[in-house]
Amino acid sequence: MKHSLILVAVLAALAVLPALAALPDGARAPMFTATATLGGRTYVYDLASALKKGPVVLYFFPEAFTRGCTIEAHDFASAMPRYRALGASVIGVSRDPIATLKKFSVSECRGKFPVAADGDGHITRAYDAVMPILHGYARRISYVIAPDGQVIYSYTSLNPARHVANTLAALRAWDKAHAGKPQQQPLPSN
Repeated sequence: MKHSLILVAVLAALAVLPALAALPDGARAPMFTATATLGGRTYVYDLASALKKGPVVLYFFPEAFTRGCTIEAHDFASAMPRYRALGASVIGVSRDPIATLKKFSVSECRGKFPVAADGDGHITRAYDAVMPILHGYARRISYVIAPDGQVIYSYTSLNPARHVANTLAALRAWDKAHAGKPQQQPLPSN
């Protein structure tokens, strides 16, 4: 409990800082594999494979079962039909252990999308999603990645309220711009 209170206090302090850099639009998304869980079932998630099926919304969150992360997971779970209608998938990533994420995947993600464990932080670092000051946590950032592996949108805010709406808007714009066009194959893995 004390750990969570400290995290909440630091997150509140960080909320007043200016927005931090993220991978820029047009950047090549770092490919990765990670242990993930969907509805409590553990498997290996592969971003390159997911991109072969359509765009991917990759979102980072600080810690499972904290207030903001729970709100964000509920929002993404509720929006999954809209993501699927746009041919997109969603994956959440945090530094939490997979045992914690298995529970989070069932209760807060409602079995609607996977969450992946980034225990050593290599994915978080590759996506410039390390929390300032609290380097053991990811900051709240969402990316939309096109099937060719290009970042087409990023949004950083500790407030979970706009992540779903903003990524859906980016996907709709991308979908409209690519309607009827053949999709490029994903970039090769890093």
